[in-house]
Amino acid sequence: MKFLLPLLFISSLLFDGVYSYFIVVDAHAEECFHDRVAKGTKMGLTFEVAEGGFLDIDVKITGPDGKVVYHGERESSNKYTFAAYNEGVYTYCFSNAMSTMTPKTVMFSMDIGEEPKKEEPGQPGAEAVTGTAGDTKLEDMINELHTAMTGVKHEQEYMMIRDRIHRSISESTNSRVVIWAIFENMVIFAMTLGQVYYLKRIFEVRRLV
Repeated sequence: MKFLLPLLFISSLLFDGVYSYFIVVDAHAEECFHDRVAKGTKMGLTFEVAEGGFLDIDVKITGPDGKVVYHGERESSNKYTFAAYNEGVYTYCFSNAMSTMTPKTVMFSMDIGEEPKKEEPGQPGAEAVTGTAGDTKLEDMINELHTAMTGVKHEQEYMMIRDRIHRSISESTNSRVVIWAIFENMVIFAMTLGQVYYLKRIFEVRRLV
């Protein structure tokens, strides 16, 4: 328990680099975001389409030299992790070009890891600097805890999005059922009036005869 609080505190500091955003991508539009990272830095893009149309979006990640790192079409949700192959600005875009009039609401987060440590020639290794192997083990535990907390955070956000989507579907279905019930009642009422009028006309004709 004594070691848990420092681990949570340090992990919360590491957790500051993880942010989640909600954006609205209009029809025929594209929204792009940029991050500058060092070579070898791990990056992870997680996204989920919350509202709009068939809940699909086009995603593209490009490197500093314009090379396409990832390209997905009509995806509802996904998570893509990669390591930066060069230092520079990486761009990730969400395109709604396939939609004619429906905007899309997208939740996404870009997890950026720590920059890889550079060891200069002639300098002692990380284990020699820290002094003992126990420090390295503690650092590994912190990294594992950070990874686990990131996964929990993303899972909570995913469940919130799924709950919003299911609630929207339920409300839409309920509205359609109510409208259909009203329409059926109106048709039955109109048929009743028509039958009454028709029978009344039959009896009137027989009287005249």
